[in-house]
Amino acid sequence: MRIFLLAFFITLSCAIHGQSPFQLQLLKDTRPEVIKRAAWALQQAPQTITAFRCERSAGGVHDFYSEGDYWWPDPENPNGAYIQRDGETNPGNFVAHRQAMIRFSRVMGALAAGYIATKDNTYLQHALLHAKAWFETAATRMNPSLLYAQAIKGKVTGRGIGIIDTIHLMEVVQALGVMEKAGLIPAADLKSFKNWFSEYLQWLTTHPYGKDEMNAANNHGTCWVMQVAAFARFTGNREILDFCRTRYKTVLLPRQMAADGSFPLELKRTKPYGYSLFNLDAMSTICQLLSTPDNDLWRFTADSSKSIAKGIAWLYPFVNNKNSWPYAHDVMYWDNWPVAQPFLIFGAAALQRPEYYRLWLSLNQDPEEEEVLRNLPVRNPLIWL
Repeated sequence: MRIFLLAFFITLSCAIHGQSPFQLQLLKDTRPEVIKRAAWALQQAPQTITAFRCERSAGGVHDFYSEGDYWWPDPENPNGAYIQRDGETNPGNFVAHRQAMIRFSRVMGALAAGYIATKDNTYLQHALLHAKAWFETAATRMNPSLLYAQAIKGKVTGRGIGIIDTIHLMEVVQALGVMEKAGLIPAADLKSFKNWFSEYLQWLTTHPYGKDEMNAANNHGTCWVMQVAAFARFTGNREILDFCRTRYKTVLLPRQMAADGSFPLELKRTKPYGYSLFNLDAMSTICQLLSTPDNDLWRFTADSSKSIAKGIAWLYPFVNNKNSWPYAHDVMYWDNWPVAQPFLIFGAAALQRPEYYRLWLSLNQDPEEEEVLRNLPVRNPLIWL
């Protein structure tokens, strides 16, 4: 056992310093699943938001549109404005654009992982077709803004809270990074892709919706930093990357985490277990995206006691043994969690904790429940490590 642990820690240490033995171990353990997902992705034709239209959208055919999940018709006024039922998803709301984006994310992530596993350029050539359809082709591209997301019938045509929907573009930019490194994106296309994300970053950081989401106190504020960091890294925007690091240190970690490592704002929700997993996944992804040898967020401590390591240590026992969860059960989807949570594999690599990796391996890496997919933007860790 000591020899195994020593070898594991050496592997993880090499991974942290820019080498890839941990990635190689991950590939060894998951290769059949990686190849299976990549084969599925090769069969998928590009399909963007322009293939779906909702008459309730105030935007155009190229504008992303979604409706708030927890808003329902008012029984007292069926034709009037919707009312909120927190934590209870209304299956009648329009989510086709979000579903298309999640599919796009799954396809791009699977293809990039397939390339890493095989070095077969076919995967990345197919990924290029999808990327061009979403970001470049005039007839099918999406506008780089989110003016009409999380609308509420009878109340608002869009909200800043809807920005959380584009966390599913993170694996897209990770895949584009793999493609760029492999030299398989033509120069003109690469310029178009980076211009798209630069424009979206400009909107996210200047529009009132973007500012509202940035200042959200809970997982929405975390997810703003997470996706902005991912897009800024792809476009090489160092100023925004530095801003995101500072915000993690001075706002997200100290204001959201309790001294014991829990997230009180998430525990107050009607789905405390799922939201705790989601927020910890997001914070861990921020650390994965933004840590450097000179600025290691994995080992940063706020208020003398709050750290991502403490957050993982607090939630790990409840993932390892869900029955030990001492709080209320989620009002919906309680039975669908946990799955292969990103905080486990990122934490295993960064903090040299092999038990986190073993638990991650034991959990479902291919969930199909839509609610889980909506809250699991990192599905292909091979392209992140």
